Amino acid sequence: MSDSIIYQDLQQLGGKTELPETPEQAILESVKNPQAEVDYMVRFVAPEFTSLCPITGQPDFAHLVIDYIPSAHLVESKSLKLFLGAFRSHGAFHEDCTVSIGRRLIQEIAPKWLRIGGYWYPRGGIPIDVFFAQGEIPKGVWVPEQGVPSYRGRG
Repeated sequence: MSDSIIYQDLQQLGGKTELPETPEQAILESVKNPQAEVDYMVRFVAPEFTSLCPITGQPDFAHLVIDYIPSAHLVESKSLKLFLGAFRSHGAFHEDCTVSIGRRLIQEIAPKWLRIGGYWYPRGGIPIDVFFAQGEIPKGVWVPEQGVPSYRGRG
């Protein structure tokens, strides 16, 4: 499949794009999957994800791991980066951020399977890990562990 056909409708790739003010305003773009007849897994890792506590306005930090098995479309990575960056000024609890990201990706690209692990750094001395998944893993697809150890602090 020609790259020009796959990428012709992208609005954000290849130029300066401002960070969206909110996740809702973010445009998640997709491209046609040129290997749609093959089941395989895609992983995105965002080790410096940031959002805001909805009560205090203080920053919260997480290491996100997003795994998905695409169907007809792939998420375009720059648009994903801008979408995730929009959470920097978004107030929401860890659970809401993590699940909202997964649900938005499902809405936009309709993957065969998706999981997201939100490994949040301690707030008030307690780390919170949030996991969301939807769909069934097709037989024969290699799905590695996310490989993020539980928070251990200094000990």
